[in-house]
Amino acid sequence: MSAAPGTGSGTGITAQDLHARLAQVLSPTHLEVSDESAAHAGHAGADGTGSGTHFRVRIASPAFTGKRRVAQHRLVYDALHDFLQRGLHALAIEIV
Repeated sequence: MSAAPGTGSGTGITAQDLHARLAQVLSPTHLEVSDESAAHAGHAGADGTGSGTHFRVRIASPAFTGKRRVAQHRLVYDALHDFLQRGLHALAIEIV
């Protein structure tokens, strides 16, 4: 069970969680998810655990074909909406 934000246990969000969701929703042909939270310790949105708040996603998907960059990013954000609600603070998206 994942901890709720603000409980001192962090968000409970992992790169594997995001990877699984994006794979399920967007059927990517390329997908890398990395947790960069430790590099943001002390910054806004950091929860003090060093994980689960700042992620980088590199993704390619047929779902992006013919869409502008903002629409491609919206698909990623929509797929991860519940993680944003749970405390994911920053998401760097690279469409490849």
